[in-house]
Amino acid sequence: MKTLIIAVHPHMENSLINKRWIEELNKYPEKYTVHQLYEAYPDEKIEVEKEQELIESYDNIIFQFPFYWFSSPPLLKKWFDEVLLYGWAYGSKSGYKAGGKKISLAITAGIDEEGYSKSGKYKYTMEEITRPFELTFDYIKADYKPPFVYYGIETDSSEEWIEKSVPEYLNFIDAL
Repeated sequence: MKTLIIAVHPHMENSLINKRWIEELNKYPEKYTVHQLYEAYPDEKIEVEKEQELIESYDNIIFQFPFYWFSSPPLLKKWFDEVLLYGWAYGSKSGYKAGGKKISLAITAGIDEEGYSKSGKYKYTMEEITRPFELTFDYIKADYKPPFVYYGIETDSSEEWIEKSVPEYLNFIDAL
């Protein structure tokens, strides 16, 4: 079963790890479809019906992005607002078109995992911080799975650290 990866990075060309993940995913077109929102919509004018049809075509969906201000890049929020509409994604007569689909997040975080803990710099775990995503997917009756988070890219951007993430990420997707 093919997986749709919706990659959301406003500067993918400058990314180290997200760009590397996309390069690897593109080696397996029989397994993964990569849809880069900022590439598809540089003007940020989202084609809602096209996006809805894309979602309807896959049973496994990953939203891949770097952690921005304790959330996602802004185009993903806009995508949620414009694509997950009443009458399509939710509502008594919607048919919950994303319902039952396995959905998760793949996040790159700058600091180490310890920073995202009760005693860490940010006082909350990544699970707690990403709860609005979980609630969104629960609301549309999707089958939300815990996120894949790769920590520490800000403190270690070595090729070795980045390459270590690649098989971990692919294994996460394949286990979805």
